[in-house]
Amino acid sequence: MLSKVWSAATLGIDAVRITIEVDAAQASQPGFTLVGLPDAAVREAYSRVRSALHNCGFWLPPRHITVNLSPADVKKEGSGFDLPIALGILHASELLHDQEIAGRVFVGELSLDGSVAPVRGTLSISAALARDESVRELIVPAANANEAAAVRSVSVIGAPHLPALLRHLRAETLIAPAKSPNGSEPIIDGADFCDVRGQAQAKRALEVAAAGGHNILMIGPPGSGKTMLAKRLASILPCLSLEESIVTTKIHSVAGTLPTGSGLLKRRPFRAPHHTISTAGLVGGGKFPRPGEVSLAHHGVLFLDELAEFRRDTLEVLRQPMEEGLVNIGRAAWTVTFPSRFTLAAALNPCPCGFFNDGRRECICAPGQIGRYLAKISGPLLDRIDLQVEVPALNPEEIASTTAGEASALIRERVETARQIQRERFRRSHCECNAEMNTRQMRRFCELAPSSRRLLEHAVARLGLSARGYDRVLKVARTIADLGGSESVNSGHIAEAVHYRALDRAYFRNG
Repeated sequence: MLSKVWSAATLGIDAVRITIEVDAAQASQPGFTLVGLPDAAVREAYSRVRSALHNCGFWLPPRHITVNLSPADVKKEGSGFDLPIALGILHASELLHDQEIAGRVFVGELSLDGSVAPVRGTLSISAALARDESVRELIVPAANANEAAAVRSVSVIGAPHLPALLRHLRAETLIAPAKSPNGSEPIIDGADFCDVRGQAQAKRALEVAAAGGHNILMIGPPGSGKTMLAKRLASILPCLSLEESIVTTKIHSVAGTLPTGSGLLKRRPFRAPHHTISTAGLVGGGKFPRPGEVSLAHHGVLFLDELAEFRRDTLEVLRQPMEEGLVNIGRAAWTVTFPSRFTLAAALNPCPCGFFNDGRRECICAPGQIGRYLAKISGPLLDRIDLQVEVPALNPEEIASTTAGEASALIRERVETARQIQRERFRRSHCECNAEMNTRQMRRFCELAPSSRRLLEHAVARLGLSARGYDRVLKVARTIADLGGSESVNSGHIAEAVHYRALDRAYFRNG
């Protein structure tokens, strides 16, 4: 008998529906054939399925089973086809009826005892099926039910094990549809700016970065608080919108980093990869492309500590995602695109020993050492970092201070107000914040008075900024004006924005 069961597979952060055809033919010698571009995990499915069915009390007659995964030109990977293959075999063996599998999509890995184990990408699958009127239920592992149920237009059933699912399909004991939890997560997790002593200039720069979506580089000696400040940047970013939350959750679901049993992510991600990370680990890749750290930080913060310790070729691949907000990973048969619109926060010691230009300790690095150390960071990459700020060592009075700083909640209110101004400004475009403005928008929204323009032109000439650096200064000045509630960009805003571009030139020229 021939059976057809629906399943789905992820492709990037999206999903496509897969039809699993199972033919169980009478044969003197039982066997199993699997076709349709399966990977190793899919080819191993029959061993898991056979043991799961046997341990759940099913005896299958000796037949040659042929399984076809259609469309055949889409590469199938992962263990999520175990469950639909098992149901297809039961249907082909006349142990399930047509109406019991019709209109249902099945995804899940089978353990040898028949339990349904979690898989990746169920939110992407649920979102892809949302407008398909022919699908009446999506069956996923119980551990993935809350995640998939975030798309409310799809009825999601969480299957704990194969016997319970069969009772549901036969309408003997129904499993209640899953509901995504509505409880909101806290925006911050113990990291608050009120814990930071001193560093008023750095905190102001981080507020500007959060308000306009700008990238920021902090330079200072060890122990000055660069990492502490960066970890608190996510706490002052605006709350995730529903659309942002869905896309962010889809990325983490496909990557397998979503906490078990969770629904939509409510907090902006904070990713801090080690400097030994590979290029593929940073931007994504692999035989079956997976999201890298730049995509896992989408709508959040990517923190690169000890920036000069990263391999130069690894840092250079950041240029496309920083500029375009996406990563394209090409393979012979297809190209996958992952979103990667993040706020980059980077920290850097001024030299290998960390004490160049520090009044507390003498730098022991030779000029050549400093030059080689800083040369790992190219000019084009620096041009894409909007703000550079010095984070000096704290003095004894600041270290001993018990006065609490301004709380993240208060700073976030100002950031939210500035972002609301930008949302209204860009309501008719795809732009979300000042850092994403194109040339035409800059001419319209960053018009300068003659005195302000002369100040900016003088700064560009003195600092040797590129055309991209000029644009970055103008975008930062627009954000500073938004924080101050000003409709126009004046000389004071330009002066502060230029101040945030001068530091890299001073350090890197000396180096």
